[in-house]
Amino acid sequence: MDIHQDLDDYIKESIDYTLGLPVSERTLEKKLLASEDARKRLQDQYFVLYSRLKEKDELIERSKSEACMSNQAVKRFVEANQKLALECKNLLSQCSKLEIECSLYDHDREALMEFGNEADERAKEAEIRVVEVENDLKILSEQLDFYKHQCDVRMVNERKATEELISLRQRVAELVRLRSLESQDNKVACNKCSSFKTVNGNSPLQMSDDSDVMNVDSSAFSTNLEAHLLDSLIVSITDKDEAAANAHAFLEANSGVESCQGLLKIWDSLSPATQNVIALASEIRALQTDKEHLTTNLVRAEEEVKALFEENTILDEENKRLLRQYNRERHHQGSGDKHTSSASTKGKKRRSSPKTCSIIERKIDFEQDLPRHPLSPIQYNSPNSRVYNN
Repeated sequence: MDIHQDLDDYIKESIDYTLGLPVSERTLEKKLLASEDARKRLQDQYFVLYSRLKEKDELIERSKSEACMSNQAVKRFVEANQKLALECKNLLSQCSKLEIECSLYDHDREALMEFGNEADERAKEAEIRVVEVENDLKILSEQLDFYKHQCDVRMVNERKATEELISLRQRVAELVRLRSLESQDNKVACNKCSSFKTVNGNSPLQMSDDSDVMNVDSSAFSTNLEAHLLDSLIVSITDKDEAAANAHAFLEANSGVESCQGLLKIWDSLSPATQNVIALASEIRALQTDKEHLTTNLVRAEEEVKALFEENTILDEENKRLLRQYNRERHHQGSGDKHTSSASTKGKKRRSSPKTCSIIERKIDFEQDLPRHPLSPIQYNSPNSRVYNN
């Protein structure tokens, strides 16, 4: 393996130095050159550090001079501060005197302003309450008109239903009577025909009774036609399913009545016309109940309207009283301000005027008013509320 010549020389010289053999001149020259280079570098570093040291010395001198100037400025500032402190003490003493005087003025002024503000608030609350009561009165009057209209409509419907029920009862009674007469006539005709038969099957009195049979047939036909028309009329104004359900519910609700209990027992054998008639009766009963509830609600609404009218009158009187008192206190406040301004110009001590005491006494008397009672709640007095008591 080939070794570099410098490295080989360095190894040989190192071995010679360790063995105590003399070193070559070339090596000594190299070391001398290296030491010269190191000395030059150290000299350069010395010069750089020396220049920096001079700069730092100059900076220290400038700092000392600035510190001296700052010290002189601080001394002047302390002297000026002491003068300002003395002036400030004098100003503080004057300010304390002025604050005491101002506190007297502020105390009286705040007392007057508080009472004025409270009077304004009471007046505004009274006005708001008056507006609310007027709105409630308007709403109640509208509800009262609505209930009156609804009551009139229900009364008209009830009257019409009653008239229809009476006419239906009369027609049913007439139909029952005609059916009974028809059955009796049929029985009599059958008996006559069986007793007067001839051998060839012809009745000898057939020609004489043709007119009677024709009359009976015409009356039966008219009765059946009338019953059919009546049934169709009832079916047209009622729903079949709803009529049956309403009729059955009406009979169950009134099962304590003997006739209703009997009809309930034979419910399955009742004809549709009879069920429709019972349904009409249940509707009439419901209309009567609605009429009673509407009458009760109408009476309650009238009572509430009277109570609101009375409270509205009380609120109007209280509002007028508050306005008069507020105007009177404003007048007293203006006269008190004039009096205090004239007293301060003369240099006298300010005292609370007797008007202020009277204002405070009036304030206490005003706050001793008894609280108003709240309005009574309106029960069952809305168009959507309907109470059914069976």
